[in-house]
Amino acid sequence: MIGAGIALTAFALDHVYGEPSSRHHPLVAFGRYAAWIERQRYRPDRTSGTVALALAVAPIVAAAWLLTRSDLFGALIAALLLYAAIGLRSLREHVEPVADALDAGDLDTARRLVGRVVSRDTGALDASQVATAATETALENGNDAVFGALFWFAVAGAPGAVLYRLVNTLDAMWGYRNERYEAFGWAAAKLDDLLNWVPARLTAFTYALFGHFERALACWRTQAGAWDSPNAGPVMAAGAGALGVRLGGAAPYEGTWYERPTLGEGDPPRADDVRRGLALVRNGAIAWLVVLVVLDLVHA
Repeated sequence: MIGAGIALTAFALDHVYGEPSSRHHPLVAFGRYAAWIERQRYRPDRTSGTVALALAVAPIVAAAWLLTRSDLFGALIAALLLYAAIGLRSLREHVEPVADALDAGDLDTARRLVGRVVSRDTGALDASQVATAATETALENGNDAVFGALFWFAVAGAPGAVLYRLVNTLDAMWGYRNERYEAFGWAAAKLDDLLNWVPARLTAFTYALFGHFERALACWRTQAGAWDSPNAGPVMAAGAGALGVRLGGAAPYEGTWYERPTLGEGDPPRADDVRRGLALVRNGAIAWLVVLVVLDLVHA
């Protein structure tokens, strides 16, 4: 029961305390470290990006592996590392206020709040577009901040969860398809795609289980391939189908509106659909923890 106990402890800590403040968050400190490595190692080629990725990630994962092997404190350290890698409460705390603002008819506040968690321009979004952005964030970050980390914990312990979240962070920093990062960020983007391939599909199936199952699978099968990301596509298509809402569509980035493929079926989301998206993530996380406990009992 050690593995399940570690996971339950980590999620209990997340439920009670949420994420550490940005000033003390380990991933924020890692971001500063990665930015320093980028300044030292940047060249516009794949080799430099691959070396930078290794320099950023390998020492920390190795340290996590050594620390969790301690007979005295290994389990506690593993729980703390997994706690730092997940963000279930933080996801709710960032997304739910957007729904509250929409319910209150305060579109300006809703735009400002959703602008904290999405990369698109939010100043010109209408209410349904704000709800779309918030719902997409809930579904996609459910994979990145909850299920992906828990999957790699189950596969490779706390060092696996650490590896996953560090690579995920580097992809967010370096994985852009622009002149600066097209080559340098290639390794981070590809490794993030690889680490997310299985978790994303398990996340999509989880969303289907806790929503409209057949519609979720149909949207996943017919729509996911049109999305740019090979992993976000299944997650958001299945999530949209499970909720019975329509995601994707036009969104502004750096002053230009882009038409994105449609995901899901039905009307654009409203405030209550944002909360239903968060509920998919919460219920799925509980189910995954139950499965982890059962697997530990079977192998005890």
